[in-house]
Amino acid sequence: MRTGMTTRFRRILVPHDLSPPATYALRVAAELAARHDGRITLLHVLTPFYTGPGYPTQDEIAWTPPAEIAREREARLAEVAKKALGAAAAKRVTCRAVMGDAVLAILAAAKRADVIVMSTLGRTGLAHLLIGSVAEKVVRHAPVPVLTVRAPIRKARRKARGRGR
Repeated sequence: MRTGMTTRFRRILVPHDLSPPATYALRVAAELAARHDGRITLLHVLTPFYTGPGYPTQDEIAWTPPAEIAREREARLAEVAKKALGAAAAKRVTCRAVMGDAVLAILAAAKRADVIVMSTLGRTGLAHLLIGSVAEKVVRHAPVPVLTVRAPIRKARRKARGRGR
């Protein structure tokens, strides 16, 4: 049944942590973009962390990475997009690197998107409880639909886990 409202997924946000599962999500997003004449924003979040002794000072908290780091990550994302999608399709991808908490940065970027396509590792049990899930938090709080995808497990990894035949 049609509601009269047509959802077009033309502005697609793909959070990317430079991992193979995130690249798989990029490929899925590219298929969606091709169907809807869409564009992809590939987002990499640089998460600050403190490695010093004790509690960080206010200056250490306020430190932001040099612009060169963001530009380097954006260039790396562009290489990933070109390798995964080909040069022609990669031209429809905008690469951004931002500083902050991953979930908050994704949710902020989602305000300018029609859909988020992101990978999930599918952790369960204790690993999920201890680490949590960025994807789960994004699904729970996103202002737009979220498509989560799991990259297929390669045979070598499956055999290492005792599942291959």
